Amino acid sequence: MKHVKKAGQAPSRRRFLGTAAASTTALAFPMVATAQTATQFRFQSTWPSKDIFHEYANDFAKKVNDMTGGELKIEILPAGAVVPAFGLLDAVSKGTLDGGHGVMGYNYGKQSAIALWTSGPAYGMDANMVLAWHKYGGGKELLAKLYDSIGANVVSFLTGPMPTQPLGWFKKPVTKRDDFKGLKYRTNGLAIDLFTSMGAAVNALPGGEIVPALDRGLLDGAEFNNASSDRILGFPDVSKVCMLQSFHQSSEQFEITFNKTKYNALPPKIKAIIENAVEASSSDMSWKAVDRYSQDYIALQTKDNVKFYKTPDSFLQEQLKVWDEVIAKKREGNPLFQEVEKSMRTFAERAVKWDMDTNNPRRMAFNHYFSKKPGGTKS
Repeated sequence: MKHVKKAGQAPSRRRFLGTAAASTTALAFPMVATAQTATQFRFQSTWPSKDIFHEYANDFAKKVNDMTGGELKIEILPAGAVVPAFGLLDAVSKGTLDGGHGVMGYNYGKQSAIALWTSGPAYGMDANMVLAWHKYGGGKELLAKLYDSIGANVVSFLTGPMPTQPLGWFKKPVTKRDDFKGLKYRTNGLAIDLFTSMGAAVNALPGGEIVPALDRGLLDGAEFNNASSDRILGFPDVSKVCMLQSFHQSSEQFEITFNKTKYNALPPKIKAIIENAVEASSSDMSWKAVDRYSQDYIALQTKDNVKFYKTPDSFLQEQLKVWDEVIAKKREGNPLFQEVEKSMRTFAERAVKWDMDTNNPRRMAFNHYFSKKPGGTKS
């Protein structure tokens, strides 16, 4: 006999479970069907794959890939994989690459004000203080304005404050300005103008080309960046003299760029993850640099027989004087340069004063614990 449901009668358990299962299945299928495929971004760095800088680029990519749960996957290619190192900005702007990891000094030829972030004494600021100015003192907005002025379709993030870079690698110690006269020397950014004004014949080569040029005698001296990079790239194979301290690049940092069109198309959640990953990788890079650079600094001396010399104060003073002359020339006819320089200088005046007045002299503590006077007492 056919079962007739009476008014108000509760549905049977079997029918309820069957209906519920069908509803659950119906709900589940749209979720599977609408699951998003991962967005793939192809980046290139301006560094050889063996350099620690390329490692930093991969560290950033891994943070983004992990934090997005695979919704965005960034692949990092080494310098030259798609375009030459100095062609990175154009490639990202055109969309040939989705993004890149490099330094702004490589874009110096497009608008000299761009190199103010990375070149020169930065009015006494170290790289971390320059990043403070960039985020909180107006630098970020000024950089966006600069890129707009040259038609660069990019979104820029600065990260990874670098320690003061050495004056470089030479055949013999540099003691005075005259030692630079006629010297074939490698640097980049506004440091090109600085050392040209000091008498050098400057050649701006990317990192991977410097040591071969030194080896072939195309360069008499060169700077790149730090103990780890310099050791990995082979500087101690072609020179045994390295001069520490210089004002030519005392505040450089890395730049991570995205093609603006592709970046703007990302969901807000992914953009927020990228911004936080930039800052996380900046801190991590700083900590890793202290660990690795200090180890390689020892290895360069004990294993590679490199002699390190402090650049004389008299030479550093000469750099500051020449830098003032370079900046005065660059201001002429370049309102954006004037605007960036004024903003940076204003921030530095209060930030550096606060820093010097607040922080202890580290050399005093170092000497107390690690330097010994004759007779075994610590200084």
